[in-house]
Amino acid sequence: MGHLRVPVGHDAHRWSTFPGVRTLVVAARTVTSTVRVLECLPALLRGDDRITVVFAYDPTSAFSDGVHDLLRDAGCRVMPWSQLADITPDLILTASENIAVPEGECPVLVLPHGIGFQKLVPDSRAERTRVSGIVPEPLLESGRAWLAVSHPSQEEQLLATHPKATGRTLLIGDPCFDELRVSLPSAPSYGRALGAAEGRRLVVLSSTWGPTSLLGRHPELPARLAAALPYDEYRLAAIVHPNVWAAHGSWQIRTLLAPALEAGLLLIPAVHAWRSALVAADVVVGDHGSVTLYGAALGKPVLLAAFGEDAVPGTAVARLGEAAPRLDTRQDPCRQIDTALRSHTPGRYREVAELAFAEPGGALARLRTALYQLLRLDEPGSSPPLPLRLPHPEPPVIATASWTVVTTASREPGGTVVTVRRHPAAVDPGGDGEQDTAAYVHLACDEEEEDHRLTESASVVLRSRPAQSAVAALSWIRDTLNRLPGSRLAAVALSGGDCLVGMRDGRIVEVAVSGPAVDPGLPAALVYACLRAGLPMADVFVTLRVGELRSEEAEIRVRHLPPNGLRP
Repeated sequence: MGHLRVPVGHDAHRWSTFPGVRTLVVAARTVTSTVRVLECLPALLRGDDRITVVFAYDPTSAFSDGVHDLLRDAGCRVMPWSQLADITPDLILTASENIAVPEGECPVLVLPHGIGFQKLVPDSRAERTRVSGIVPEPLLESGRAWLAVSHPSQEEQLLATHPKATGRTLLIGDPCFDELRVSLPSAPSYGRALGAAEGRRLVVLSSTWGPTSLLGRHPELPARLAAALPYDEYRLAAIVHPNVWAAHGSWQIRTLLAPALEAGLLLIPAVHAWRSALVAADVVVGDHGSVTLYGAALGKPVLLAAFGEDAVPGTAVARLGEAAPRLDTRQDPCRQIDTALRSHTPGRYREVAELAFAEPGGALARLRTALYQLLRLDEPGSSPPLPLRLPHPEPPVIATASWTVVTTASREPGGTVVTVRRHPAAVDPGGDGEQDTAAYVHLACDEEEEDHRLTESASVVLRSRPAQSAVAALSWIRDTLNRLPGSRLAAVALSGGDCLVGMRDGRIVEVAVSGPAVDPGLPAALVYACLRAGLPMADVFVTLRVGELRSEEAEIRVRHLPPNGLRP
């Protein structure tokens, strides 16, 4: 990248619109570190025209891919790192400690891009490991570096190994943690936006980067969890460290996770969106990365599926490794997650959180004070910035289009009860047949299923897109059963929320389910179970139990398809 005309430098005063009296350069080296600055800087500089901000792109990291797209999408003005030698910044701000700062006198403020100095990472400048977050010795020796920390213990840790950092630390706190904490009241609405509505729990997988991470050690775990967790009781999401995306690319990640994605795994975007997903989580299955520690500090149940030896002893994350239960990948993960949920108490990881975050709630205000002091400017007269609630996540597109369905049907004193439990067929391809004398198993496929082998083997075919009229619904049922002679039932949603289920003998069953709208797979499973159990379906009320978490009332009404198959 050649030199660019940016609003700083020797002739910028001739054409710049804003009269900035100070120049702030943000070092953009990795996605992770750049995101951390972007998430807090607007609140710090809000409404102040005295500061001109330019982002300098440093391409030397193995994890630099995606930085340019990130800055462009945010509307930032970017210049190459080599151009930094031609301007005179008043402050360099970075959340990447591993930058080669050109000679000069301006201070360098280094923010953590995770939680403290908790991980040993490969040193890009030598064949060794180093503690993440600590700047190179020459920068410490220059007296220009200021290191923001979130807890006094991090300062003690730093000084024990790097005495030259004495007097160069600033106790700021953690703006990201403050934002997560203040957003906790919105957890239910975030969960609904991610598909974890009433009666459904959100399990969040968290993987840092490197060979000892969750995905590094157990790349098959997302698919195993998708197979084990009942579809209607759980929603599964994955937060993958940006370094994994940058190093391997989205194609590699999506190819690796394809079975889990087809089974409904939500792959959370690497930038920004992970925060609201973590707030919404009912349980976190993670490793020694910062996201898992954030989850524990928020009071979430935690299961550790991996925990690398690159966690630094004595730190908060190392304490989490001692306190949190492990997920035994050889045993039933669903049972272990249920146990973690039932046995958890909100204050379980309070001591871990207190070791990582000091004086939560005021990090942005302290950071603004430090920033303006280093810029040699008076702080604005406006009120100190406060952490704001996170925006709602974008509703995901769920890819699941086929299910292995297990049903039971019985007469109880209160009436007929049908229990349904579904698992994505992409990772649990069971066929028709009984597990025992009381349960029935069938394969159900949406018409959008791309694997024609599944569709042709399905006992139940579904159309989730609501039909515009009963005539259109009946026509679709007739055509589907004619096209797929191996199918026993065809079910289609109606615009009013009810469902029509057509049987091969010509009967049409109308099912109305109370509560939130459901996809036609559940009413179809109800009808299938009643058929297999020989229970009556003539104008009766049935209790529909969806696993152990949900129970709905359903009314079944019987219609008969007329000879021409079109009139309701």
